[in-house]
Amino acid sequence: MFSFRVIKSDQRSRARLGEIATPHGVVQTPVFMPVGTQATVKSMTVRELEELGVEIILSNTYHLYLQPGHKIIEKLGGLHRFTSWSKPILTDSGGFQIYSLGALQKVKEEGIYFTSHLDGSKHFLSPEMVIDIQKSLGADIITTLDQCIPYPASYEYAREAMETTLRWAKRSRAHLGANTQALFAIVQGSTYPQLREESVARLMELDFKGIAIGGFSVGEPKDLMYQLLELMKPLLPPDKPCYLMGVGTPQDLFDAVALGYDMFDCVMPTRNARNGCLFTRKGKIMIKNASYAYDERPLDDECFCYTCQHYSRAYLHHLFMAKEILSAILNTHHNLHFYLDIIRKIRQSIKEGTLLDLKKRFFSSLEED
Repeated sequence: MFSFRVIKSDQRSRARLGEIATPHGVVQTPVFMPVGTQATVKSMTVRELEELGVEIILSNTYHLYLQPGHKIIEKLGGLHRFTSWSKPILTDSGGFQIYSLGALQKVKEEGIYFTSHLDGSKHFLSPEMVIDIQKSLGADIITTLDQCIPYPASYEYAREAMETTLRWAKRSRAHLGANTQALFAIVQGSTYPQLREESVARLMELDFKGIAIGGFSVGEPKDLMYQLLELMKPLLPPDKPCYLMGVGTPQDLFDAVALGYDMFDCVMPTRNARNGCLFTRKGKIMIKNASYAYDERPLDDECFCYTCQHYSRAYLHHLFMAKEILSAILNTHHNLHFYLDIIRKIRQSIKEGTLLDLKKRFFSSLEED
């Protein structure tokens, strides 16, 4: 069964320390969820994820529906058995991924028609079908289908998409029935405060297990995003987890936690790792830069990850330039360790009442490559 409890609230911000209980284990919040879009966190084994201290991973309904197919995964025992991951899993409904198809998707009241990015085949997904797919996958936390739109968008378009998302959420809630999976609804409304407030209020009437904030990281100015996040947080249910979808940088983790958000995911640590962009306490390092060819230092001399303890910047530079597979493995290990270490330190600082001090130290140490 699913439950959430707040263990401690920070006295100097809206941050809170919490705990999510699921059928596959307990998740400490605030939490960062590595993205395993296609049932794998790219270049990482389950054993490595466990050693890094990952408590929950995210997979994607859209991608798994297309390949290998949710019925195959269901027949093979569900996503946990299929991947050998025994801890909690959250599945994103795929609304953002379908939105990313651009002209290859068409939204109707009944659902979304789209063309597969893999082979050009035609498909249709309704809110009810998305729930059924996630039932087959067997994730602990599942999400409703939403209509994500680009920035900028007119008020009329944003309202229409929000209304569609709300109707789909209601249909999803009804279709789930007595299933034990925890269903999170997604807030939309683009960058219009009135729509964001209304979306939250109307979703709360439907009594979902958690609320996810969608529709950001689509090109809007970051300061505008944070204005809306600050506006929404007091309106969100205090006894349920609040999930900020697809955000973001290490700085975002500090800022959003301080506003009271509990759950985060982003492809940034893994995707950036494969592209040679590595996070350190002094800022990002672009390991392809020629200046690292003779650099014997670790990426971060305060980092205790396997990569930093065993390899130099020079070696990581060589691996990346040589396009060796090991480059992605070592870089991803470091970036995920960095993110997870930040979240661990954030949780400890909330416990001690020192979050804002930790945030100030972190921001003041940043430099750019």
